Amino acid sequence: MSTKNIEEKQYLLRFKCDTKSHLTILDHDVCMTQCPDKICTVFCPAEVYKWEGTRMQVGYEGCHECGSCRIGCPYQNIKWEYPKGGHGIVFRLA
Repeated sequence: MSTKNIEEKQYLLRFKCDTKSHLTILDHDVCMTQCPDKICTVFCPAEVYKWEGTRMQVGYEGCHECGSCRIGCPYQNIKWEYPKGGHGIVFRLA
C-alpha cells in the first residue's frame, strides 16, 4: 500500500461552493494584535486561512469541514457553521 501526501488526498475531494462563506473571522484586529503566530494558518489542513497585510483572508471554497478552526483558534475568533444545504465538500472514493 502506498502512502499519499496531502495534495494527493485533497484530489479526492470535490466542492460545491456557496456564494457566501460559512467561515467568519469575528474581529480582524484580534488576529493582528493578539495572535502573533497566526496559528489558524498552520492547523487548517486545507490551508483556508492566509494572513495578507493586515487581514486574515478566508478561502472557504476549499474548506474540508473538519472543524479544526472551531477549537483551534486560541481567541475563539473564528465562527464556523456548516455550509448551506447542498453545498460544501463532497467526498469521492479512490
